[in-house]
Amino acid sequence: MKRWILATTLALAALVLGGAVAAWGAAQYFGRDLPSVDSLRQLQLAVPLRVVSRDGKLIGEFGAERRALLKYQDIPQNVIHAFLAAEDDRFFEHPGFDWQGLTRAAFKLASSGEKAQGGSTITMQLARNVFLSNERTFTRKFKEIVLATRIEHELSKQEILELYLNKIFLGERAYGVGAAALVYFGKDIRALSLSEIAVIAGLPKAPSRDNPVANPQRAHERRDYVLHRMRDLGYISALDYEAALAEPVTVHPYQAKVELDAAYVAEMARAQLVEQYGEDAYTKGYTVVTTIDSNKQLAANAALRKALLDYDERHGWRGPEARLPADVLSESGHGELGRALDARPPVAGLIAAAVVSYAPEEIKLLTRDGLVTLEKADFAWANANLARKPLEPGDVVRVRRVGERWRLAEVPSVQAAFVGLDPMDGAIEALIGGFDFYANKFNRAIQARRQAGSGFKPFLYSAGLAYGFTPASIFLDAPVVFDGATEGAGWRPENFEGDLQGPMRLREALVQSRNLVSIRLLQAIGIDYARQYVPRFGIPADRLPNDLTMALGSAVFTPLEMARGYATIANGGFVVDPYFVAEIRDARGQVLYAAHPKRACPACIDQRLAEAADADRAAQAAVAPPPPADDLAPRAIEPQIVWLIADMMHDVAVRGTAAKTRELGRNDLAGKTGTTNDETDAWFNGFQKTQVGIAWVGFDQPTPLGRGEVGARAALPIWIDYMRIALKGVPEERMPRPAGLVEVRIDPRSGKLARAGAGDAIFETVQQDHIPEAESGDERDPNKAGLEDLY
Repeated sequence: MKRWILATTLALAALVLGGAVAAWGAAQYFGRDLPSVDSLRQLQLAVPLRVVSRDGKLIGEFGAERRALLKYQDIPQNVIHAFLAAEDDRFFEHPGFDWQGLTRAAFKLASSGEKAQGGSTITMQLARNVFLSNERTFTRKFKEIVLATRIEHELSKQEILELYLNKIFLGERAYGVGAAALVYFGKDIRALSLSEIAVIAGLPKAPSRDNPVANPQRAHERRDYVLHRMRDLGYISALDYEAALAEPVTVHPYQAKVELDAAYVAEMARAQLVEQYGEDAYTKGYTVVTTIDSNKQLAANAALRKALLDYDERHGWRGPEARLPADVLSESGHGELGRALDARPPVAGLIAAAVVSYAPEEIKLLTRDGLVTLEKADFAWANANLARKPLEPGDVVRVRRVGERWRLAEVPSVQAAFVGLDPMDGAIEALIGGFDFYANKFNRAIQARRQAGSGFKPFLYSAGLAYGFTPASIFLDAPVVFDGATEGAGWRPENFEGDLQGPMRLREALVQSRNLVSIRLLQAIGIDYARQYVPRFGIPADRLPNDLTMALGSAVFTPLEMARGYATIANGGFVVDPYFVAEIRDARGQVLYAAHPKRACPACIDQRLAEAADADRAAQAAVAPPPPADDLAPRAIEPQIVWLIADMMHDVAVRGTAAKTRELGRNDLAGKTGTTNDETDAWFNGFQKTQVGIAWVGFDQPTPLGRGEVGARAALPIWIDYMRIALKGVPEERMPRPAGLVEVRIDPRSGKLARAGAGDAIFETVQQDHIPEAESGDERDPNKAGLEDLY
């Protein structure tokens, strides 16, 4: 008997020793290729890309993973207890693996033949999530145990929990408990209720399947299981358990807390960062600081949306956008109504609502938040169409807030774009590419090439001035016909108004936007000359037509390209490069890139010329302008030409097609309206010395906007409402008149120097080397006398 006991003991000892040696050998074998625990300490968790305005307001966040990293001491105790209860209640006792759980898994395999994922401790889950795959094999499980043991040996339990709770995938692209709290409940982790904590702790088993967004019922069941375990383990009281169990599972899906609506700019930044850094852009924690000014962006948003809603109201009600079944409006169907309205998210602040009742004096609507009543004045703009086809219960419409009241609305079918630019360095301070980015992501500010219409004329007139004409030069506003190759195929351009005024000065032709004068001007200077000169404003040369339609603005440009051209006028003739990324910072806040734009600086040029003149006054006439400094934008347009065209455009804003700008009460504004054939595109392009603004309105598929929807009506209101904010507190300042220009008295009918004593003579500024000739028969015009003193 004793021999048998001894033999059995020795056999068991040998077996245990052999098993231990085998386990040690296996651990050494499988552990060869496993990563070091030190790399776990240094693990860089993915942090999303953030895009902010220049004053630090969040305008976009991008990343495949959502994270909110937490320190162990910042994690509430209930969160720790919930995960221990759900995943590993012996976490603080085992060495990294739980032999009891592994035994249960082995027993299930032996009894049923099924592989089961058992005994997976928190430490093992961390090892798998960070370093290993999710394949269910014995080899992977053994590697998991080996790595978990190493982790337990080198990290404290608190360090392991901190890494696990920050790393664990919890569905809906949320990684870590901090992100899950935001994703599912829109709260900081410290603000979660016990029920909400239990919902999150129930997710690791099947985060994509069991989360409360994908499967509310399953998430509810998992929550109840976690609460039950927490009570049984003594983590919570029976009273807390019952209270949490009674709380409904209500989720508020995550939306990045965007502080500034500039989604088109955020997308531009995302695309640029991906081009520059690849997929790392989404995970390395980069922050893009844009040039966007939050106040100006808000002004652009409000101005563009108001203008499109006003346009929409001018053109009448198109009808409801959908119809819901009648039973959805009943009390019992309120949940279904909520889901139906949620399926139609807000569009630029326009809220979906279901019609309860309609009468000519009142409309009652149900929104997601309750009953809304519209009085007659709130939908008067739609009455003509509503009288023909009244609303019916179940119709889905839109409403918007106007002050303290709601107003009937609809998502406009027309679109618009706006660019606000600093003309001195090209910084884009406001940009909006459409009514709502989330409804239509096409960025019309940078992607929509549309005919410029009369907004092109300032470039053409500048070419005419450089050619030798003056604002006083006379051109004929009269019919012109160009023969075609076949009978009746001739081109007969007309003025927009359809009238003719005969001989008129170039200044007046621009102020009144006379098409026929523009064509004759282009004929006078030649198409080739214009095609060589106009690109000096920084607009694309390859899109200039090689025919006379160029005079009417048939060339196509984006609003941003037009902004660059107008900036060249506003800043005194310097070509700047528009840009919107001011800085790129890494996750630690270190600056990886800082923009150094070339700036317009008329004073710099003048100062350098003066310095050159002082160095050698005797040879002053022969001194060539010095080359621009590294930070100085190239000057492409002569200052005299820029001043003259800006002055003529000032008249457009004071008494011409853009005279409505006078409501701003400033005397330093200039600009040009633009309208293309059949009112297909409406533009207003304007500036003040510190700000360029370009507004475009039209349909994505070129379609007439409607009779009377010209630039001054459809687009100019956007510019005015924007400038009202953008120029608030900015002192009035017009461009100083450069040397080389003189003021003379002219006959307004002939454009020639006026006779002495002429009562209707007016003053005009012209180039000093292109002074108009005197009226014939005038022996000596007093306007010429003393001109040499002005040179």
